[in-house]
Amino acid sequence: MLKTSAKEVAELPDLKAVPSNYYVDNHHNYSLPAAIIDTNYDDDSLIPIIDFSLLSSEDPHQHSKAIQDLGRACQHWGFFMLVNHGIEESLMEELIGVTNEFFLMPEEDKWKYKGENVFDPIKYGTSFNYTSNETNFYWRDFLKLTLHPQFHSPDQPNNFREVLRDYCDKSRKVARMLLSGISESLGLEKELMEKSLDLDSGFELLVANYYPACPQPELVLGLPPHSDFGLLTLLIQNDVGGLQIQHNGKWININPITNSILVNTGDHLEIFTNGKYKSVLHRAIVNKEARISIGIANCPAMNAIVSPADSPLIQNERLPPLYVPKEYSEYVEMQQTKPLDGKSCLDQIKINSPPLK
Repeated sequence: MLKTSAKEVAELPDLKAVPSNYYVDNHHNYSLPAAIIDTNYDDDSLIPIIDFSLLSSEDPHQHSKAIQDLGRACQHWGFFMLVNHGIEESLMEELIGVTNEFFLMPEEDKWKYKGENVFDPIKYGTSFNYTSNETNFYWRDFLKLTLHPQFHSPDQPNNFREVLRDYCDKSRKVARMLLSGISESLGLEKELMEKSLDLDSGFELLVANYYPACPQPELVLGLPPHSDFGLLTLLIQNDVGGLQIQHNGKWININPITNSILVNTGDHLEIFTNGKYKSVLHRAIVNKEARISIGIANCPAMNAIVSPADSPLIQNERLPPLYVPKEYSEYVEMQQTKPLDGKSCLDQIKINSPPLK
C-alpha cells in the first residue's frame, strides 16, 4: 500500500517535476492525449439545468415540464446541474471548508483512518484503490465515509461531524425527490424504485477528493474515465475546475454555476432502467491549484438484488433484460477491488458479455 499521499508529494521541497510513477501513460489500458486542453471544448450552455423547485410545483404544467426535462437529461446526458435545490449555499461552503481542513491535517492524523477493507465505514487513502497493489498512481487523496444506513464521520476537524450530518440529511431528501421524479419520467409508480431497491435502507457513500496543486498537470490524472456505482451521485466542489464528462465522444469541462449541485447517473440506474438511462463516463484532471470535490453516491440497500425493473415502459419497447441480477454489495466489492477502467464492471454483468477473468 502506498503510504505517501499525493499532497505530501506535491509539497516536497523544490518539487519541479512529477515523479514518473504518476505519469498517466504508465497506467494499464489508458493514455492521456499530449495536449489535453486542446482535445476538450467548453460549452456549458449545452449542459442540462434542472430546477428542483419545479419538481414539486403544484402547477401541473410546470411539474410535467420539469419531469420531462429530468428524463431527457438522464437519457441524453446522464448529467445535469441542479438549481433551487433548497440547500443553503453557506452550508455547502462550510462543508467544503471543513473537508479542506481535514486534508490539511498532519499526515499521521489522517492515516489513522486509512481503513483496510472495502466496506470499512471511514477510509482515508490516496490514488484510487488501496487494496490492489498499485504501482502507478493518480494525483488524488480521498476520504470515504458511509453515511447511511449508519452515519460515520472522523473525529477531526472538530465541527466536521455536525456540518456533515446537516448536509447529508438535506442531500438525502433531494436525492429521494430526484429518484421519485425519475420514476415518474419513466411512467413508473413513484414507489417502485423505493420498494424494489429498499431505499429506506439504501447505502450512501461520501467521497471527498483532494487534488493537490500539480507542477505538470498535463502528465497526470486525478481520476481516469469511469462511471459511478449506485443510482445518483450529487457533487459539490470548490471554485477550481477539473471535472470532465464524456458526451458524444468528446470531453466537456464542467464549470458549475453558483450554488448548484452536479448530478450524474450511476451504473445501477442504468441497470434498473435496462439501459435507457445510462451511467456517464467522467474523469478528473488536475491543475496548478488544489481542487476539492465532495460527492455523495445514493445507492440501493446492500442486500438488494438489482435488476431491470419489471415494466415494459422502461425495457426499451419490451426488450428482454440486458443485465444479470446482482446483489448490490457484490457489485461494489467488484468495482472497488479492480483497477478503475471505464465501465468495465458494468460490462461484466451485461447479458452475453464475456465472463469475468
